[in-house]
Amino acid sequence: MVVGIGFITLRLKGCRSLKEKRKALKSVIARVRNNFNASVAEVGHQDAHKSSIIGFSMVGNDKSVINSKADKVFNMVYELGFPEVVDTELEIIFI
Repeated sequence: MVVGIGFITLRLKGCRSLKEKRKALKSVIARVRNNFNASVAEVGHQDAHKSSIIGFSMVGNDKSVINSKADKVFNMVYELGFPEVVDTELEIIFI
């Protein structure tokens, strides 16, 4: 079994409150969840309204498939344009 764990660090320039931030992130999280059938959550910078870290995970039996899907998640979030992607990280674990 292969588990892919990804992190996306985001910068939300236009958000002036946590309420605006959560509204913007809710859309991003829903898109990733629906398009890639991944588990997704905000995992960092939860009290800052200008930045966030979104984490996601995928499970499969082939490393190349998990790696490809994770790259597609990163690309989709990057292409949204808002929020701005600052950094991405992927860890693949073999169980």
